[in-house]
Amino acid sequence: MARSLSTVAEGFAFLEGPRWHDGALWVSDMHDDRVLRVHPDGRCETVAEVAGQPSGLGWLSDGRLLVVSMTDRRLLRRDAGGLVTAADLSGIATFYCNDMVVDAHGRAYVGNFGFDHEAGAAPVAARLALVHPDGRVQVVAEDLLFPNGSVITPDGRTLIVGESFAARLTAFEILPDGSLTNRRLWAQLDGAVPDGICLDAEGAVWVASPLSDEVLRVREGGAVLERIATPDHAIACMLGGPARRTLFILTAPALLRELCRERRGARIHAVAVDVPGAGWP
Repeated sequence: MARSLSTVAEGFAFLEGPRWHDGALWVSDMHDDRVLRVHPDGRCETVAEVAGQPSGLGWLSDGRLLVVSMTDRRLLRRDAGGLVTAADLSGIATFYCNDMVVDAHGRAYVGNFGFDHEAGAAPVAARLALVHPDGRVQVVAEDLLFPNGSVITPDGRTLIVGESFAARLTAFEILPDGSLTNRRLWAQLDGAVPDGICLDAEGAVWVASPLSDEVLRVREGGAVLERIATPDHAIACMLGGPARRTLFILTAPALLRELCRERRGARIHAVAVDVPGAGWP
């Protein structure tokens, strides 16, 4: 079934980390150093400025915003007086931090690049960090090839993370203390590069694939249920809107920072889908 994309808003540098929260779509304009709240009518407001390039977004159980600051490898928290450091991840992240998912307990799972791929450095497997609400940090998974978009199932018992440079989705069982066990291959996605992902109520995952310019709906085991072509690189996706039946897709015509800032061609698209969103984010 062919689906038609509409444009919600445009003119951004490079958008990442979409989250549906409090009746609006929240995004990080990573290459414009700010976090935005985008209303359903396309109106945008800046809610935070992050000099270290914002990426993953989430919320504590008390409603305070968490933001990944990429280049200085910190997790920030927005308190009444502004942004403060919730955790320093430089002891875990071997290069820039990126996407994040926050569970119902306010525990944040944060990925990182592992290595400077833009500079042509040799690949280095990355570790996944867990930040507890009190600021404690621990390594909960290792040997991930560029861990990126992540989701948690509605029962809070399974974490699925996209490994961009392995073209796969990897799942873990979440233990009561937030640590991870029983790692398994959830889906191999040859020909795709998983970036941002989101989960629906049938247990399928929507995957943004920037190098193949599409989003895919994938079932555990790897069966592709649907593909939606995008006009530019598909960076991330999120189910939101009324009843969480709107798939928001972030696209960009370029990836490198200076080119993105010059072109400002990043856009937010929307398309109605049949199965609503579920779980976290």
